[in-house]
Amino acid sequence: MSASLPRRALAEAVGSAALVAVVVGSGIQATGLTRDVGVQLLANSLATVFGLGVLIALLGPVSGAHFNPAVTLAAWIDGRRTDDGPTARDLAAYIPAQITGAIAGAVLADAMFGEPAVRWSTHDRSAGHLLLGEVVATAGLVLLVFGLSRAGRAALAPVAVASYIGAAYWFTSSTSFANPAVTIGRAFTDTFAGIAPDSVAPFVAAQLVGAALGLTLVAALFGRPAPARPGTPSVHGEPGLAAPTLP
Repeated sequence: MSASLPRRALAEAVGSAALVAVVVGSGIQATGLTRDVGVQLLANSLATVFGLGVLIALLGPVSGAHFNPAVTLAAWIDGRRTDDGPTARDLAAYIPAQITGAIAGAVLADAMFGEPAVRWSTHDRSAGHLLLGEVVATAGLVLLVFGLSRAGRAALAPVAVASYIGAAYWFTSSTSFANPAVTIGRAFTDTFAGIAPDSVAPFVAAQLVGAALGLTLVAALFGRPAPARPGTPSVHGEPGLAAPTLP
């Protein structure tokens, strides 16, 4: 299906809001049910896997299901070589929609569980090893998303991307935020999934470094994409959209 830019931006906002609501809400639910941090993280990661997979499958045909400024920027950079990626106008609509949606999702999750609607997180995540974890998590995500597209297997994205994020919850020290919009949104909740505002900028910087590294790995492993022929649709059947992702 071919959607107008306002409809695509709305899909990005709704998807980002739903994603953060899943992440924050499942974290609150888990901490209310058990004091075992391992079980809390397991519940949080499983809910994120299922929620993310559903959101990509549902909204991918509308907007590409980026829900992630790092992926949108990577798609724009990658698409400049082929003329089939997001335009600067798409970026100007997608990124604010993703960030606004992520904040709304955190506020919604807090409201559903009777928490203060907005309370800055006190969960400091500024340690260097956590930033390294974000570089690794984001690089792997970008490699997966664009690698699937180059390999002609973009249809696997809902399962593959959700599975990767679920695994990265456990194999990265940062629990794999891998998403600037989600990082900003999670600063608005002082719950299990929160991140202190002072830690947001370093996390986002690490994610952007990871996205650049991921694109470099895509080019090294799959080669540079061939220029698209005029009118050739992207992986979701419409010009101007790159492969989907997540948080």
